[in-house]
Amino acid sequence: MKAYSNSNLDGDTTDCHSTIGYCFFLGDFLISWRSKKVAHSSTEAEYRALAYTTSELVWLHWLFADLGLHQQKPTTICCDNRSAVHIAHNDTFHERTKYIEVGCQFTRQHIL
Repeated sequence: MKAYSNSNLDGDTTDCHSTIGYCFFLGDFLISWRSKKVAHSSTEAEYRALAYTTSELVWLHWLFADLGLHQQKPTTICCDNRSAVHIAHNDTFHERTKYIEVGCQFTRQHIL
């Protein structure tokens, strides 16, 4: 299984919201996706997309386990924002990340 996480700041210019989203592929088949508008900065929107992706990944793993399907390898989550990836791997919170601390802890816990 492979996952992609992203945000788009170039969406609707009337409300200045970002659109975040994710999608999951099992082989070549799209099995889950979502998009949603959020009012966050670029890095925060990217990180929120990463946190939503992680949450969906945990749910999919539970679903597959209930169906008797156990994944042998870790799932790769692709994220093209270096700041969001850095936040996910950094265990120190800064003033700029105080609003996304809960999402950071959740995502980091599942990365480990």
